[in-house]
Amino acid sequence: MRKLATAVVAAGLFFGGMGVAVADSEHTLRMTDPGVEFVGTYQWESASKVPSGLHVKGELKDSSPEDGHNVYLRSKVAGYPWGRIKGVQRKNIKVNEVFFDGAVLKTRDVRLQVCRDRGSLRPDNCSPERLFTRR
Repeated sequence: MRKLATAVVAAGLFFGGMGVAVADSEHTLRMTDPGVEFVGTYQWESASKVPSGLHVKGELKDSSPEDGHNVYLRSKVAGYPWGRIKGVQRKNIKVNEVFFDGAVLKTRDVRLQVCRDRGSLRPDNCSPERLFTRR
């Protein structure tokens, strides 16, 4: 009887863990604007992992290398100012970042967008802002 109860509990934990793994799986992410493109994946890290935030992996591309402008990925975690991951003209860079709020256990909201830096005299053009919210 004791072995049967142990087997049932173990099976429940195993299948419950599979449900958690499916809930935190990677999703495809693509953001574009004239001259800049980001293609990759994102996934929410579990609360038991430090840092617990939005894990973004992919490639930031200068899709118009002849225009002479830099590209960058903007990120904003609730309660903090906008941050930047700078790209390079005429090249692609690998991005592997976790966007998180260090003051809380689970980061709830992250905003991302890709932009083309057109210099100081003209405004940058950016893709629409994407809001990622943890359920």
